[in-house]
Amino acid sequence: MAVALAAAVLPASVTPFRPVATLLMAGLFLVCESISMHVEFRRQTHSWSLAELALTIALVEVGGTWATLAWVVGIAVLMLIQGYSPPKFVFNVATMTVHGSVAVAVLQVLPAAPLAHPLRWFELIVAVMVSDLVGALMVSVAIIVTAGYPGPQMWRDQLVPIAVVSPVLVVVATIALLLSSLSPWSWLLILPVLSVVGLLFRRFGKVARDGTSVERVYDFARRVEEVSPDEAGTLQIVEAVRELLNAERVALWLPPYLDEEPRLVVSAENGAVWYDGPGDPDDVFRRRAVAATEGPVLVSAGRADDEEAAALARRGVSDLLGASVMTAAGEPGYLEVCDRRSDVVFFADSDRAALDSMLTHVNAAIRQQQLLTQIRYDADHDRLTGLPNRQRLADEIEQLLSAGPVAARAGLILAALGNYTEVTDTLGHAASDELLLVTAGLLREHAPPQALLARMEGEQFAVLLPGLSLAATERAARRLREAAATRVRVAGLDLEVTLTIGVAAAPVHGTDAGMLMQRADVALLAAADSGGVASYHPVLDQQSLRRLQLGTELEQAMADGQISVVFQPIIEAKSWEIVSVETLVRWAHPRYGAIPPEDFIHLAEQIGRIGALTDHVLDLALLRCRRWLDDDIALSVAVNLSVHCLTEPDLVSRVRGALQRHGVPGELLTLELTEGSVVDDSVRDSTVLADLHALGLRLSMDDFGTGYSSLSQLRQLPIDEVKIDKSFVLGMSTSQGESFIARSIIELAHNLGLRVVAEGVEDELTRNLLTEMGCDKLQGFLVSRPLADDRLESWLLARTGVRVAAPGATHRRLFVRT
Repeated sequence: MAVALAAAVLPASVTPFRPVATLLMAGLFLVCESISMHVEFRRQTHSWSLAELALTIALVEVGGTWATLAWVVGIAVLMLIQGYSPPKFVFNVATMTVHGSVAVAVLQVLPAAPLAHPLRWFELIVAVMVSDLVGALMVSVAIIVTAGYPGPQMWRDQLVPIAVVSPVLVVVATIALLLSSLSPWSWLLILPVLSVVGLLFRRFGKVARDGTSVERVYDFARRVEEVSPDEAGTLQIVEAVRELLNAERVALWLPPYLDEEPRLVVSAENGAVWYDGPGDPDDVFRRRAVAATEGPVLVSAGRADDEEAAALARRGVSDLLGASVMTAAGEPGYLEVCDRRSDVVFFADSDRAALDSMLTHVNAAIRQQQLLTQIRYDADHDRLTGLPNRQRLADEIEQLLSAGPVAARAGLILAALGNYTEVTDTLGHAASDELLLVTAGLLREHAPPQALLARMEGEQFAVLLPGLSLAATERAARRLREAAATRVRVAGLDLEVTLTIGVAAAPVHGTDAGMLMQRADVALLAAADSGGVASYHPVLDQQSLRRLQLGTELEQAMADGQISVVFQPIIEAKSWEIVSVETLVRWAHPRYGAIPPEDFIHLAEQIGRIGALTDHVLDLALLRCRRWLDDDIALSVAVNLSVHCLTEPDLVSRVRGALQRHGVPGELLTLELTEGSVVDDSVRDSTVLADLHALGLRLSMDDFGTGYSSLSQLRQLPIDEVKIDKSFVLGMSTSQGESFIARSIIELAHNLGLRVVAEGVEDELTRNLLTEMGCDKLQGFLVSRPLADDRLESWLLARTGVRVAAPGATHRRLFVRT
C-alpha cells in the first residue's frame, strides 16, 4: 500500500535532484527523529519526535518526492543504529513513506501559494496534520491487531500531540524558512532557536512521562486498596505492578508466615507461574535488594558485571528492577520486575522511582493481608499450643464428611488430661500451661501421620482420624493413651501424664461435626469409669435428656426468675468514667445448678425461643437503666443480640417498644452483635441494622478479630464500635504479637471512625498498654467482675463517685475512684 501510494503521488511532485540538500535533509530527519518521546501500549511503543519540523523544511527546500525519500533514509539509519526488529523496521519505513506521500498529496490538492503568503503557511499546517492523522491511524491499527485495544487512552495519547505539538513545529519551521530566505547567514540564528525547540520538546516529553507515571501510581494505589485479603489478592498486587511498569514478568517472594509456607507469586506475559531466581536466597539481586538502603536496584545487561549477567541469563531477561518488601512479621520479602514489554523503551531511573513510590502501597497491602491472616489464624488456633481449636476441628470434620455423609468414615478421639485441675490449683496456671504444652507434644509425636490434632477448651484435646472405622479408632485411642502415659518434668516436679479418652466415629455415631463432637464428649464423661477409654453408646446420652428438659423449662424459668442478668461495668480508658454496663444472662437451675450461658443460649436458638430470651434480657437491662435515670445518673446498658434475632421481622418494633415502655432514650442502649452475624448474607441484604440504628441506639461488633469480616464490609455497615476479643487482650502483657494485633485493630477501627472497647483487661500493665494505643473503653476483671443487681449497687456505692452532667447533657456521670 505504501509503495502504491508513493508511486501514485510522488512522481507528480518531482523537482530537480539536489544531492547535497537531500542528504542534509536526511541528516535533519535523523536528528529530529532521535529527539523523541515514547508512548507505550502494552508490547507496542509509539514515538513522537520533531519529524514535523524536518518535514516542513524538506517539503519547501527539496520538494515532496525528495523530502519523503530523505525521511525514509533518515529513519532507516536511526532504526539500524537502535537495532529495531525486521518487522518493526519494515512497518516504520512503510509508515514514513505513507506519511510523506499523504503530505505531498494534500499540498497537490491545495493551491500553491508562495512561502511568504499566509495561505502557504496554512497549507503546510494542514498537510502535516493530515499526514500525522493518517500515520496515527496506521499505528493504532497495528497496536489493536498485535496487542488488543488498550482503551480510550490510546486515542488521547495519539491525538493530543497532533493537535498541540505538530502545528507549533510547522510554525517554527516556517519561520526558519522565511528567515533563511532573507539571508543564508540567518541560519546562525535559526540553529540555536531550533536547538532550544528540541530541548523544550524533550522537556515536554519528560513532563508528560512524569504526569503519566503519577497518574499510574495513583491508579495503582486505588487498585491495591481494593484487592481481596487472600492469595488471589497477592496475585492482584503483582499484576498491578506489572501493568503499571508495562513489564514482561513480575515476581513477589514472601517468607513463611504462621502456618503458610514461603510463597512465590508470579505474573508473566507468557502465563508462567514460576521461574528460577527470585525464590533463591543466595540470588545476587535478591541479596542486594534486601540489603539496599536507597530504594530499588536497577540492573541492565549492558551495564552488568559477570555475576549480575549470569543472574540475568538465569532468568532469560535483560533488564531488572528489584526491591525489598516488608511483611507484618518484620522479615523482608522480595519483589522483582523483569523486562519492559516494549522493545524500544527500557527501564530507567524514572521507573525505579515509580517502583519506590509503589512500595509504600505494596507494603501496606501485604501487611494488611498478613494481619487479617493472623487474626483468622488466631481465630481457629489455640494460642498456647498453636494447635487448631474447636472451631477449626468442626470445619475439618464438616469438610471431611461433605464428600458423602453415609460413605465417609472418620474417627474422633477426645482426650482429657487427668491431673490438670490439681496442677492448676497446686502449682498455678503457668505450671498447668507447661503441662498442656508437654501433652500436646506427646500427642503430636504418637498420633497417626494422617491425624489432625486439636486443642479444645481447658484440659481437652481432640484427634481426628480420617478414614478409620469405629473399631480402628478404638485401637488407635488405646495406643495413644498408652504411648502418652509417661512422667514429665513440669515446674521442677515429675508429673504423670494420664489421659481419659472418649471415642466416636462417623457415620455410625453422627454425620455432621456437631453430632460427632457431642457424642465423643458424652463418651469422654463415661471414660473415667471404663478403664480410661470409652466409646459412645446411646445409653450414655444423658446430656440429650438434660437438654430436652432444659428446653421445656426455658419459658417457665424466665417467668420464675431463674433466668436473671448480671452487669459488668465498662469504663472510659482515660477518664475512668463508667459509660456502660454489659448485660450478661445467667440461669440458676434448681436441679442442675448454674447452667453455662452458651448451653442454654444455643438451645434457645435451636428451639426457636431466642427472641423471647432476648426480650427478657432487654427488659431487665432497660429496667435497670430506668432506675439509674430516676436517680439522675446517665449509664447506658449493652445487650447481646443473636444472629437469629436479626432475621426476625419484628425485631425493630420489639426493641422500639421496649425503649418506649421503660422510657429510656435510644442513646443509652447498645446492641452487641457477633462478627459472624453482621457479615451474614441475610443480614447484610436487609435493612435491619440501619433500622435499629435509626432508633438512636448504638451498634457494637463483639469479639472482633475472631470472624471473617473485612474492612470494606465494615465501611458499609452502621457500626459504631468494635470490641477486641479478649483472646487478643489477655496475652498483651507477655506477647508482642498480641500487642501488635490489638494496636492494628485499634488503628484500623479509628481509621473507619469507630470506637474501640477492649474485653478481658485483667491487669494494670494491659490497661496502660491499651490506653497508650488509644483504646477508648476497657472492660474486664481489673474494673469489675460481672455483678448481680444488688452487688452492683454495693460496688457503685463503694468504688465510684459522681460527676456533674457534661455540657449539653442532663444527667450526672459516674467514675471509678482510684
